Amino acid sequence: MSYYIAKTLPVTLEEAIDLTEAALKKEGFGVLTKIDIASTLKEKIGADFRPYTILGACNPKLAYEALQVEDKVGLMLPCNVIVQDAGDGRSEVAAIDPVASMQAIENDDLLKAASEVRAKLERVIAGL
Repeated sequence: MSYYIAKTLPVTLEEAIDLTEAALKKEGFGVLTKIDIASTLKEKIGADFRPYTILGACNPKLAYEALQVEDKVGLMLPCNVIVQDAGDGRSEVAAIDPVASMQAIENDDLLKAASEVRAKLERVIAGL
């Protein structure tokens, strides 16, 4: 089982981020964090890295439901979505597969909730 859902788009990183944020919003997700990895690595350790952004996406209703089932699930929230430069004017968008990440927690009710989140993230990626 793969731990992510991904798609490569024929657009710039900035366009891919905008498209991804809009697609997440359509599925009820908000972006809580937006981390520019390339800038952070340059600033902190002087390393050069390709354009790479992590979006911390959260669907409040589903996060609340998951927290009701398993109070430590917050350790695995929010759902990370990455947007990275794939070269030649292309960008890759990848989202965590919450079912894969929740396998470590042995809770069938939580896996059901993770399946609902996965379906939404699959629609986000497919719709790009």
